[in-house]
Amino acid sequence: MNKSKKILLTATAGFIGYHLAKKLLERGDEVVGIDNINDYYDVNLKYGRLDVI
Repeated sequence: MNKSKKILLTATAGFIGYHLAKKLLERGDEVVGIDNINDYYDVNLKYGRLDVI
């Protein structure tokens, strides 16, 4: 039996955070994501990732 968890994840729109959030959601966990969406690289890419998750 898999018990879902609520997980706070920082840098959710970044490369690692996005992929981790996807995996956690796929296994049934609830993800609360935080990201400051800075312009270190393309913010449109970051917003696109957030749209997916």
